[in-house]
Amino acid sequence: MQKIGMRSGVTTLLLSFLLAGQVQAQLSPERIQALVDSDAVPAIEMFREYLGLPNDGHFPEDIDRLLTWLERAFTDRGFTAERLETEGNRLLFVERRVANPSATVLVYLQSDGQPVDPSAWNQESAYLAALKEEGADGSFEEISWDALQAGIDEDWRIYARSASDSKGPNIQFLKALDVMAAAGVEPDYDIKVIIDTMEEMGSPVLPAAIERYSEKLAADMLIIFDGPPHYSGRPSLKFGARGISSFTLTTYGPRVPQHSGHYGNFAPNPGIRLAQILASMKSNEGRVTIPGFYDGIEIDAATRRILDAVPDDQREVMARLGIAEIDAVAGSLQEAVQWPSLNIRGLQSGWVGEQVRTIVPATATAEVDVRLVRETDGWRLLGLIEDHIKELGYHIIKDRDPTEEERQTEGRLARFDARVSYDAFRTDFDSEPGLWLSAGLVNLFGEEPVKIRTSGGSIPISPFVSTLGIPAVTVPTVNPDNNQHSPNENLRVGSFLEGIAIATAVLSQPLRPFVLVH
Repeated sequence: MQKIGMRSGVTTLLLSFLLAGQVQAQLSPERIQALVDSDAVPAIEMFREYLGLPNDGHFPEDIDRLLTWLERAFTDRGFTAERLETEGNRLLFVERRVANPSATVLVYLQSDGQPVDPSAWNQESAYLAALKEEGADGSFEEISWDALQAGIDEDWRIYARSASDSKGPNIQFLKALDVMAAAGVEPDYDIKVIIDTMEEMGSPVLPAAIERYSEKLAADMLIIFDGPPHYSGRPSLKFGARGISSFTLTTYGPRVPQHSGHYGNFAPNPGIRLAQILASMKSNEGRVTIPGFYDGIEIDAATRRILDAVPDDQREVMARLGIAEIDAVAGSLQEAVQWPSLNIRGLQSGWVGEQVRTIVPATATAEVDVRLVRETDGWRLLGLIEDHIKELGYHIIKDRDPTEEERQTEGRLARFDARVSYDAFRTDFDSEPGLWLSAGLVNLFGEEPVKIRTSGGSIPISPFVSTLGIPAVTVPTVNPDNNQHSPNENLRVGSFLEGIAIATAVLSQPLRPFVLVH
């Protein structure tokens, strides 16, 4: 096994010895695959049932029904279950203890999903899972679920909201427990699971809940089952993720929309003013121009070797995205996500298309996300952005619209509503969970996983890391081309089953050899 940045020569020798001595104690890849195959149809049917439960976090009654289903699923597998009260939706906490545990592993799962636009889905309902196969023209057409009984095609896809993000990983984890039970394998560690029910809303209640329930959640490491692997499809581990902050910026014109013939050239246009503000924040090459935005970040030679080890084909990625050039923040995709980003995720002013009108709009609004890395502070970056807008001559208001007095006295008005959801996290490759999970994947696939220093997406893990003082690593288990967050979200059947095998391989790997002192 490759060692990256080991703490000492003694540690290296100890772990190498222990790793070598544990190979025979693992479930063989053949055994794992046979057990997954034998349970494939029941696993898919269980997944289909689970997908039928609406899970938009904005509707607490739906979340309660979802938690009832999960409580039953976990208690049927020997866990105790408890709903944790928060200021928003309740979280689900389950645990299962063993005799003489080597350590305690906390697992993070997400159960809620993005809102659904029914008109954009190519099926009856986003919550009525559809089994589809690819046609000659590359489109996917629905087929009967009865087809499962005649044999499974791994290239079939299951379409439903949260199929990949993240109901799929939920079921993969549960079915991995079933595979281990069928093999007579009991973990040598205690398992705790926390299930987030507001992740797609930014997990606003999670940091306070972790503080409140820190004793209950105490563990030696955190494992996250979430997201896709490297786009090549190779087995992967992700050792960090960017955090996320955001702001809503609104500029103001006339009190109500006005005829552009009568008042154009007289009443300032909020859309143009908003565009000017946003354009001033980034160069034509794509770098943020706000002073201090990139402070504190250094890509040294050792880090660059880690980034270069990821098998990216940049031209392939660019072709897949349909772009001819990249932002000049970094020279590669892996390096780009090591820096904070400023991204306009939505714009609104007036009307477009068939509803277009010859008016000076009353307002213009931009929704902007600011992705964070471990070296950056979200509130500091938001403060720099606010100061930049002020330097452009704008009077800033927060959490309200302008008063009549402000409209009469302030020439340039801007509403700036900012929020920090959570910070970034990053774990060393040679951490206990990193070595343990790597060994499990090596056993299953016969090769080292792709190790990604920081993933581009954001997950609410830093509150666990900072409050509980534990390392965290993500095990991705879904296909990269899954349309997560979008209409027609899907999970490839082969990826679903492989994810069960992956979860089985890492969870059945004895942990004791990797735990140095607890």
